[in-house]
Amino acid sequence: MMQEVHLERYFMGRLEHGADLMDALNQTCQRLQIGLGKVSAIGAVQRAVLGYYDQGQQVYQTISLNQHMEIVQLTGNVSIKDDKPFVHAHVTLSDATGRTYGGHVFPGTIVFACECVIQAFRGPVLQRALDTTTGLPLWQMQ
Repeated sequence: MMQEVHLERYFMGRLEHGADLMDALNQTCQRLQIGLGKVSAIGAVQRAVLGYYDQGQQVYQTISLNQHMEIVQLTGNVSIKDDKPFVHAHVTLSDATGRTYGGHVFPGTIVFACECVIQAFRGPVLQRALDTTTGLPLWQMQ
């Protein structure tokens, strides 16, 4: 199921050195009152916590990467969860040798430098709620 949305506003900026990446993105969307949107970013992290969703067990497995890495690409979306804007993001990171890592971004991913773009959309609100088939908090389509 798909629904039409319309681009309303663009925001460009950077996140603070030492900030938790996910907290900073969520706080930015809350402050700017963005409840429906798209997020992209590049930059670098001091360390990262990434996740992979184990579909059989319906739980996230996380890995901690305690090293400096480049954000090759971060992409995500903004919707509403627990009555406030919520960013769901995935990232590809590279280390000093060019080896890449990727997955769902978890709290504990700490910014070294991060430039991001947020596109705010106008359209029907997308609320996240538990999907019993997948065990994930997915968009509830109307």
